[in-house]
Amino acid sequence: MGGRGMEEQGWRGLFAAVLLGLPAVAGAEPVDDAARADAEPATQVSTEDGAAATDAASQSAEPGDALDGAVAQAMPGGAQGPVMGSPEQVNDPSAPVPDAAVPGAKKPKKDKGPKTDTLGEAPAEADQADDKGKPAQRIRVFGRVFAQATADEREKYQRNLGIESARVGVAASLSNLEAEVSADLASKTILKDAFVRLADDAKRLRLYAGRFKSPFLQRSQESAWTLPMQGRGLVEDYLTDTNDLGGRRLGLMGEVRLKEAWGLKLSAGLFEGGEGLQGERLSEDGSARLSVRPFKFLTVGASTYLTQVIDGTKQHATAADAELSLGGLSLTGEVATGRLALGPFMSQSVLAYWTVPVGREGWAVQPLVGAEALQLQGGIQAQGHAVTGGLNILLADSFKAQVQAERALRPGDVEPALELSVQLATRFR
Repeated sequence: MGGRGMEEQGWRGLFAAVLLGLPAVAGAEPVDDAARADAEPATQVSTEDGAAATDAASQSAEPGDALDGAVAQAMPGGAQGPVMGSPEQVNDPSAPVPDAAVPGAKKPKKDKGPKTDTLGEAPAEADQADDKGKPAQRIRVFGRVFAQATADEREKYQRNLGIESARVGVAASLSNLEAEVSADLASKTILKDAFVRLADDAKRLRLYAGRFKSPFLQRSQESAWTLPMQGRGLVEDYLTDTNDLGGRRLGLMGEVRLKEAWGLKLSAGLFEGGEGLQGERLSEDGSARLSVRPFKFLTVGASTYLTQVIDGTKQHATAADAELSLGGLSLTGEVATGRLALGPFMSQSVLAYWTVPVGREGWAVQPLVGAEALQLQGGIQAQGHAVTGGLNILLADSFKAQVQAERALRPGDVEPALELSVQLATRFR
């Protein structure tokens, strides 16, 4: 036991050293990826929160692009920064002038697509490399830190301050093979994601192996960075954390993406089962998710999770979700039903938020409101519900400050209680 503890301390020390040193390394790059891509010849042909190259511009977008797109749409005339070409184009008077540099010329609108439903936590830069015409980075280092302060009525408003998450990881990619490894120094389980992903040349077929998110619940698929709420809410906490439906697990999963078929995406796989009453490992679980995007502003999906599919399913859940995006306004909703150890259940979740640019320096404010409900309908009948409101202050894709209030009746509560929280978050990638 002592040796194991020393080993865990060693790993924590190693990850802490990497986390402290990486921002300096990341900040030492003199030219960012966007500038480098613009500076390359236009004839270059390039080769996904994952770390793989894909054509997912109509199916998934980089978390940072979601904010940048909302800011761009809200600015008068879709104002963008200055356009730069290669040195030869800038110095040569005879070089063609880009349309964006001509006064009055309209710049083509880019289809940002819905937010990324990522199985890992790496920013999906390589996903956008194909669409932006820039080469994907072969090795990327990323990290983020969430610091949170809370005051909960359940604890007589005793104030708690701590590091909610301190994630650091590495993502690497080859032409048809990608890999991601990440750790959370603030979690009891340090290792978060560790998987490889094999894809064909067209990026339509993918095969995942390792530890990653199972494809269940739309809110679970979204990266913690792009999710406007602090935490994932009452329903996800109860189904995933309390009843072991979904979450990160060891598994093997296949995925099909068809951009021409309404951006269809189908994922299905087998995952490591949970633990029994005596601590024994149960047989494998199964999970699948299907989503389509019939319109640019609408994405709909369905997902399911089945426990012990080999020995006979004991618990199961099925969910349907939809996301509507109109400019900076986003509205998501999800309903789920199934059977838990305590009997049948139903749940409903809805979340609305609006990203409003402030000035032209990448700042934005993001008010949000959400509501959830959970009903147990078996031998034990109980209900839970939550109402959440808050305001986020965003700086580009590197910093955010979140103020949130939640009044909820969670499982185990005698009556609803109020929780106030403030969270500061930053990341590098």
